[in-house]
Amino acid sequence: AMSNGMMDVARNSIFRPENISFYDAIAIFMAVMVTNIILLDKFNSLGMPTSTTVSLVFELLGATFVVALFKISAPESNLGLGDLLNAERALSVILGIFLSVAIAFVFGTLIQFIARLIFRFEYKSRLKWKVGLFGGIACTAIVYFMLLKGIKDTSFMTESLKGWIDSNSVLILSGSFVIFTILCQILHFLRVNVLKAVVLVGTFSLAMAFAGNDLVNFIGIPLTSLASYQEFMSAGGGDAHNFMLGALNKPAQTPIYFLVGAGMIMVVSLATSKKARQVTQTTVGLSSQSQGEELFGSSRLGRALVRMSLNTYYWLREHTPAKVRLWLGSRMDNSVTQEEPGASFDLLRGAVSLMVASVLIAWGTSMKLPLSTTFVTFMVAMGTSLADRAWGRESAVFRITGVISVIGGWFITAGVAFIGAGIVVCMMHLGGVPVIIAGGVIAVSLLIRSNRKFSKKKKAEQNETLFQTILSTEDSSEVWRLLLIYINEKNEKFLGFITDIYENVSAGFIKEDSKILSKTEKILEQEKNVLKSQRRRLTLCLRKVRPETAIEKSTWFHLNNNMMMSMTYNLSRIVEVCKEHVDNNFRPLPAVFHERYVEISGKVVELLRESRAAVADGSPDRIDLLRRRCEEIKKELSSCARDVYESLHSDDASNMAVAYVYLNMLQESQEFITSLRKQLRASGKLNLEPSSYRSFSRYGASLA
Repeated sequence: AMSNGMMDVARNSIFRPENISFYDAIAIFMAVMVTNIILLDKFNSLGMPTSTTVSLVFELLGATFVVALFKISAPESNLGLGDLLNAERALSVILGIFLSVAIAFVFGTLIQFIARLIFRFEYKSRLKWKVGLFGGIACTAIVYFMLLKGIKDTSFMTESLKGWIDSNSVLILSGSFVIFTILCQILHFLRVNVLKAVVLVGTFSLAMAFAGNDLVNFIGIPLTSLASYQEFMSAGGGDAHNFMLGALNKPAQTPIYFLVGAGMIMVVSLATSKKARQVTQTTVGLSSQSQGEELFGSSRLGRALVRMSLNTYYWLREHTPAKVRLWLGSRMDNSVTQEEPGASFDLLRGAVSLMVASVLIAWGTSMKLPLSTTFVTFMVAMGTSLADRAWGRESAVFRITGVISVIGGWFITAGVAFIGAGIVVCMMHLGGVPVIIAGGVIAVSLLIRSNRKFSKKKKAEQNETLFQTILSTEDSSEVWRLLLIYINEKNEKFLGFITDIYENVSAGFIKEDSKILSKTEKILEQEKNVLKSQRRRLTLCLRKVRPETAIEKSTWFHLNNNMMMSMTYNLSRIVEVCKEHVDNNFRPLPAVFHERYVEISGKVVELLRESRAAVADGSPDRIDLLRRRCEEIKKELSSCARDVYESLHSDDASNMAVAYVYLNMLQESQEFITSLRKQLRASGKLNLEPSSYRSFSRYGASLA
């Protein structure tokens, strides 16, 4: 209900409506909607936070720019680009968006640092009188920006009430501070967790701040389109190309039922959207106090920034007095952090993050600046996590890479939005109403298709809940049991994967099918990244296992992971050589080798299938039998290789190219089977009951 004042962004902040015809406006608005749906859905599917404000502003800018080019290039036109584009207002909007991100990061870092110096990480025993002041300041700031600033633009406000609020602002603020401080202190004495109350108020205020700013991104374009249509029809219709929309320069008077109805749709969408949760997970993961699964890899820029930050830190440490260092170290000791069970950070950081983000967004909204609410919240979260020393030496490079990726995505959003909307409006402007209708149909179709693909992807990732369960389990003896289930699941899945890959490689080479080999090569590259990520997750889980069990199993644990990666590289080397041979249209595998290779590759595939079943059962005895089978198959592969060597000396030179490819396949297959044998051994050792558990069982039996 407080977002009425922001509707002018879509009406007249980017283009000058007095020089835009009804037809041009509808083409611009439709291009913005189509581009917005496709762009935002793509980012949400990737789990990357992006800005609806940035996309809206740059789509309007791109679409208006293209329409302006059409109009000023017309022979009868005497208009310039400045007559169609509201360049000054557009520039202020863009600068506001960019500056808000830097301001959010600085304020988030500074306020969290001050709060942590006051309360420390072991804050629960130090609240006493401080928590009342903290709650009073937080709630007063929220009330001021959310109500006093935001309420002025509501459609139900009267001029007299606005004047009373302006003249009594100091009194309202002073009274609010005193009342909230006393109330928070009383709640603390009654053993109510005041920080939870502040987080609740902050969550509510952040939701209001988002709604007040983001609702224009949701319904600003449709409502401006409706207003344009109403103006056109009230003038009796006529020529859509010559009817100008100067009426859009008037302030928006949006009926409150539109605002409330749109708000309800937003609530339902956020509550039911799995994509929204994935985006939230990205932000929370990058700001988490404890180490968990890092969602991003390492980058050269990230490594350079970490090195530069470390050098700066060491320089500051050398030039800071020892007493100051000791005092800061005692106040900022994050080894005694007091997080709630299952939380990514403690309540103090949660309260500061919500308060700072909501105040900044509400302040920007009160100034009618369309801030990037997504990135204000994101950068506040990054700033508070930096102040809390959440980015340790082991995770800093991954998290900085993640922040760079998100910010880079933000700039990509701006560029793609500008270019995409420009291209779409160009087609619509030239193609007329049929293209406009087709654009809407295509956008909806792509959205439905994307949601179906995302649902399939989430179903495939459901087993990752076991990983989260392991990390949240407090009983170290239970962790190993869960981790073993997780390892066996991953091993079974991997063996099924490489079985299919080995079959595809063999079929692609024999049938000379370059498409199968190209697809297989890409899948193997993706699997390498999956295995690296999987290794990080498994290592995090192993750290929660009993020390004696972890030491006993660590050799087999790492051998298991190393052999899976080794098998992937063996297959990659086979695919690379086979693909080059097939792409060059060299001779196929001669008949003299064909039958023998089909037979031996069939045995390898059968071995892989049986290995998968044995790993799924977790049977050490069955695994030992399969390891002996590995040796037998290796001998057969070696025999095949000797036959190839003999043929190289006796055959004509024309078969040498395919013979070398075949020899490479046999040798890499031998190495592949060797890695499989070691991986089976590691799997068998992992499935044996730890000696510490067996000792405990014997001790329990003797007591019985």
